[in-house]
Amino acid sequence: MDTKTGQFKVAIQKPRQIQQAGGSQFNIADSYELEREALDPIGAEIIEIDAETDQEFIEAAKNSDAVIARGRRINAEIIAGLEKCVVIGVGSVGTDTVDVMAATEAGIPVTNVPDTFIEEVADHALTLLLAAHRRLYEMRDLMLAGRFSEGHPYLRQYPRLYGQTIGLISFGNVAHAVARRCKAFGLHVIAHDPYVSEIEMTAQGVEPVGYQELFERSDFVSNHAPYNEETHHMISTKQFSAMKNSAMFINTGRGGCHDEEALIEALESGQIAGAGLDVFEIEPTDRENPLLAMSNVIVTPHVASASSRMMPEARRKLGREIATALLGRWPRSAVNPDVLRGSKLRRWQPMPMDRGPNR
Repeated sequence: MDTKTGQFKVAIQKPRQIQQAGGSQFNIADSYELEREALDPIGAEIIEIDAETDQEFIEAAKNSDAVIARGRRINAEIIAGLEKCVVIGVGSVGTDTVDVMAATEAGIPVTNVPDTFIEEVADHALTLLLAAHRRLYEMRDLMLAGRFSEGHPYLRQYPRLYGQTIGLISFGNVAHAVARRCKAFGLHVIAHDPYVSEIEMTAQGVEPVGYQELFERSDFVSNHAPYNEETHHMISTKQFSAMKNSAMFINTGRGGCHDEEALIEALESGQIAGAGLDVFEIEPTDRENPLLAMSNVIVTPHVASASSRMMPEARRKLGREIATALLGRWPRSAVNPDVLRGSKLRRWQPMPMDRGPNR
């Protein structure tokens, strides 16, 4: 950073054009006015880099003071080429667009926005659960086939939602919000998260359980874990085999957390009754993916966080986090907080850690 002039450079991959339905195109970025609300006052300039390769991006970004991880994954090679970078900013909860381990080894904090679209994702998780439970795809198919009278007897073979058990994998912000909604529907909520105290769970009326026990007891399993080396394929054949034949799997977290081949096998064999998926191992999803053709699987294209508020607020917070770090202070949320104590950044937050650095 250039402390004499107060000027900072913030690098970002130049956005690509996206084809919309109907043939029109739009740019996924604009003038960055939302990020600039915090960056302009400190003299930080956003530099778009029109790079085809990682090496081209490194050459253009190496002297930048910050990097926004959007449009290009900031991998270990890129991080190694950053000579002045103070912070890498991510405008979402998940940070799989950055090699966080490489950033940590380089002493660069990676910020995210963990509290922006919690309610939207929780709403979507319940939407998938309710749609799967009430067999909305099947009901629609019966209607379109002129088999109107068959819907009622079809649903009479399934239990009512009230009194059933939902198991939450991970108990972070979204899972907290899902638990509140589930209580309103009369569901018993159990959860597994080795990083959250039992006291916090029980205070929310949630029963803490062991990992494998969660699959055995749940009528619905809902994944809210982040994606990393520890959680890769954490839900696979062993877990699906432990579930009830009547149980359903919901995932609004990350697609890599579940083994997609194992899920397809569990659904095709009748090991589990259905699924509601907003995330997939490979995105965009191949149109030949068997999950897209199953009548007992509700699918949406990774849209759980979407609302009119989501993107503007996430981008504002992204700008604020980068500006905070460029001014020499700890960001409010760092997914690798260990690097902060050894950095030149200073802590400014009061001691209660619900305000940062890793809410």
